[in-house]
Amino acid sequence: MGEERKGTASTQTVTRGKQPATGAKKERGILIPPAWQTLLLPVLAVFTGLVIGAIVIVITDAAVVATYRNFFRAPGTALAATWHTIATAYGALLYGSLGNPREVYEGMRLYLSTGDNTLFLRAIWPITESLVAATPYIFGGLAVALGFRCGLFNIGAEGQLGIGALAAAWVGYSITNLPALIHLPLALLAGALGGAIWAAIPGYLKAKTGAHEVVNTIMMNWISFRLSDWLLNGPMKAPGYRPITPNIEPTAALPRFFPPPIRFHAGFFLALIVAGIVYWFLFKTTLGFEIRTVGANPDAARYAGMSITRSIMLAMVLSGALAGLAGTSQVLGVDHWVGQGFTAGYGFDSIALALLGKSHPFGVVLASLLFGTLRSGATRMQSLAGIPIDIISIIQGLVIVFIAAPAIIRWLYRIRVERAEEVVLTRGWGK
Repeated sequence: MGEERKGTASTQTVTRGKQPATGAKKERGILIPPAWQTLLLPVLAVFTGLVIGAIVIVITDAAVVATYRNFFRAPGTALAATWHTIATAYGALLYGSLGNPREVYEGMRLYLSTGDNTLFLRAIWPITESLVAATPYIFGGLAVALGFRCGLFNIGAEGQLGIGALAAAWVGYSITNLPALIHLPLALLAGALGGAIWAAIPGYLKAKTGAHEVVNTIMMNWISFRLSDWLLNGPMKAPGYRPITPNIEPTAALPRFFPPPIRFHAGFFLALIVAGIVYWFLFKTTLGFEIRTVGANPDAARYAGMSITRSIMLAMVLSGALAGLAGTSQVLGVDHWVGQGFTAGYGFDSIALALLGKSHPFGVVLASLLFGTLRSGATRMQSLAGIPIDIISIIQGLVIVFIAAPAIIRWLYRIRVERAEEVVLTRGWGK
């Protein structure tokens, strides 16, 4: 954007349409419409992360590196070892996260013919574990994405998640003799309320005093960590030596669809429903429009009569409630108790999910399924292929880098950005 003064009037340069400048150097690469780039760039970021992850797998395998010492004498041996290592690692990752479709088919056929579901349950266990891992990711990713839509960087999802989990667990084990129809919704509400209250504090400080939400939410994370340590070693500690809460009542647990050891529960479908509600709220309601407007241009929102304070407070409270539901789903659906170190980085991973999903509920769901698949398959990759589980963290980190810096992906794959013509408009007088 350029600006030029002529007398007392000032002018402003804006862009519109395609109009290459005269004598400008012609750009090389593939011209892809911006709408398609929005879908393509995350896919290429994931693919590039997997490619670089494969390189890391190869260079950290001593046996494969040894074959390259004689590469010029026997190149086929080195290449074969490389391919075998990569195929074994990623094959184990896929098998550990999605299972084998043929085994699922054989298990289903055996179950229908004999009534024996042992093989079928064993075959679907990997994919159900991926969905279980993706469930808190969906809630957490939605929490951070909603904050992004309002221009807020909610780093506190980790702490809000933990507080929500503790609140849900307390309602789950302390209240007895309630029917599931009342007890389960009450525990879910307690978890959402706990996260909402924890996020409302930095939200209030941001709205009223301008205090930066990044600093405040990080501090609230540490407060929640130490508070949970005290609670789990004091008022909420179950009898025994371990710093954990008592088990919740069966009436507060989210229903499971299969017998043990399969842990797939109704929280996954609840997460999908909440994602749909968040989409409706952001893109179909007046309050959602105000939140998005404040995030895009707070000055324009203020000029239009929108309340910046209300939008910030509402966005942070809803973001905290979603983060609280992330911890609640894990407590009520999987663990049935809370222990030290419960959050396991779900809140911090949620930041990556919001970035990868472009802060759109549908994108967050897809990103959460990807991260849930990687998290679930990493253990199987380590046990079957002997690949360190840290490789998955490297791949996730690379994906985040490429999403945060899309220019790298455009440069790697020669994707050209559409240029626009320049139009000079009057901006005002004496500016």
